[in-house]
Amino acid sequence: MNIEINSPEEANLIEKLNKKDDPDSRRLKRFLSMPDLSRTPESPIHKLVQRILRIEQFSDFDDIKVPEIVSTDISFDLFDFPADHPVRSKSHTYYPTENYILRTHTTVMWYYWLNQPEIKEKIKNKESIGSFCYGKVYRKDEIDRNHMPVFHQMDGWYLIPRDKKIIDTQDLQNVLTAIAKAIFGFQIKYRFNEDKFPYTDPSLEMEIDKEDNWLEVVGAGVVKGSVLDKLGVDSSKYNGWAFGFGLERLAMISMDLPDIRLFWSEDGRVKRQLKLGNKFVPVSKYPPIIRDISFVVAKDFVPNNYFDLIRDLGGVLVEEVKLLDKYEEPAKFGKGRISYTYRIIYRSNEKTLFSSEVDSIQNEIYRQTAEQFKAELR
Repeated sequence: MNIEINSPEEANLIEKLNKKDDPDSRRLKRFLSMPDLSRTPESPIHKLVQRILRIEQFSDFDDIKVPEIVSTDISFDLFDFPADHPVRSKSHTYYPTENYILRTHTTVMWYYWLNQPEIKEKIKNKESIGSFCYGKVYRKDEIDRNHMPVFHQMDGWYLIPRDKKIIDTQDLQNVLTAIAKAIFGFQIKYRFNEDKFPYTDPSLEMEIDKEDNWLEVVGAGVVKGSVLDKLGVDSSKYNGWAFGFGLERLAMISMDLPDIRLFWSEDGRVKRQLKLGNKFVPVSKYPPIIRDISFVVAKDFVPNNYFDLIRDLGGVLVEEVKLLDKYEEPAKFGKGRISYTYRIIYRSNEKTLFSSEVDSIQNEIYRQTAEQFKAELR
């Protein structure tokens, strides 16, 4: 069954956001308007989702699409995130308002799915049930070839009455093995390690052997009883497993893709190669252009917020941002102020950049650094 949740709260927040023109609002509007590659047929992200949906043991699972703007109590409180968990911080998560965020994980579908009348009826009748959710998620992060503030995630879970089966770590291993073989082939070598998530216990991570390197790919766990109870399911009667992972990471491993920005490329030479299992061959190694920026700011400066500014202005032309130097010198800079030096590496995946193109971006970064962060440029 396909289910799509329409959220009046989300629609209202987007309407308000569209009336704003400050840098933060423009950024969020841009993120929300980006295409969902998990639903874009020509994208390898979509192809990866389809492989998992076709796994036989998931054939009767529901497919649910949920809002991208969700309340903090749904996203964090219901899922046992501690009050001091880093994901709650505004340096990690995008907040359109004090109580709503751009979703950081598709696991929020548990709440929406369990509130569907037909699902409540199935639970009342003590049926076994399962569902999937996939799509864009949003997190502030560093800038390099493996990270973007907008990426894609997939979650799945399964609930069964305790009098029919008690879920254990063997069930987790079976689920993760099925996913790994569907994506990487039956010959794939894998192993499991203990892991920890706020909403599952026990939990496992799977690593696969990729050219003699062990790479973490998928996580899963037994759904915590405390979370089930908060979601309205009696944990003395039901138990279950859940998995979740970032889709870009698995697709990049499958194709040996060197740069996450390539998923968004419109270059035909790139797009023709973006096929799962196909080893990506760089169309050309265009040269980088490097620019440094140094400034002094107050101690409450948040690097992830600064990376957002650089992304806003440089877009996909920014390959990486490196911290070269950070230090305090009260006699020179004043009390409570810190000096930062960052190196910004510009490189296009589609053409050779001209210094004039980069300089116009860099000059605007200088200006906005001073204006938005009250920075003293050095």
